[in-house]
Amino acid sequence: MAALTKTMIVSNLAEATGLNKKESAQYLETLAALAIRETKRSGQFTIPGLGKLVKQQRKARMGRNPQTGEAIKIPAKTVVKFRVAKAAKDAIAPGKK
Repeated sequence: MAALTKTMIVSNLAEATGLNKKESAQYLETLAALAIRETKRSGQFTIPGLGKLVKQQRKARMGRNPQTGEAIKIPAKTVVKFRVAKAAKDAIAPGKK
């Protein structure tokens, strides 16, 4: 089964909310822009029932060049991670009981 495209997501949103496709597309774009802006500003953005975008600092560390085996220094950097909400995780892949 193929993954949903943006057009398919917009169509599903429009059908579920009663909005037209243009309004649904605008809603989706606004949500994405809000998530980016808030994650940049406060370091996290939560979508209830789905998960949380989190901005984290990664420390500098030593690594190895896989071709030569030479030790290299990997600089510190900021990364963004998505943490799936427990409710979504349980609904998608329930644990063994």
